[in-house]
Amino acid sequence: MTKYIYSTRGEAVGYVSGKYIHSIHGDAIGQLNGTHVHRLNGPYIGELHDDMVVDMHLGDYGNIGNPGNPGNGGNPGNPGNRGMSGSTYTDVFGKLFD
Repeated sequence: MTKYIYSTRGEAVGYVSGKYIHSIHGDAIGQLNGTHVHRLNGPYIGELHDDMVVDMHLGDYGNIGNPGNPGNGGNPGNPGNRGMSGSTYTDVFGKLFD
């Protein structure tokens, strides 16, 4: 079963495959270290919380380095919109593309 990542607006924006985060189109864009989300090249972005990548104001967990690119994970399909989350945290998924 695919673990999707959603925006705070409820749109499916990506998915998790192992320790990697992929865009909804399959491109590898990030990596996980526990709940800490980092860009693919290593810098800390935010936290994986309630299937969203958000800024929880926990500080900076640094750079974990570039593990290499695992390649395109493929398009898992779009599960549709799950509705607004009501999260008080800022959505930072877009920073994975910076």
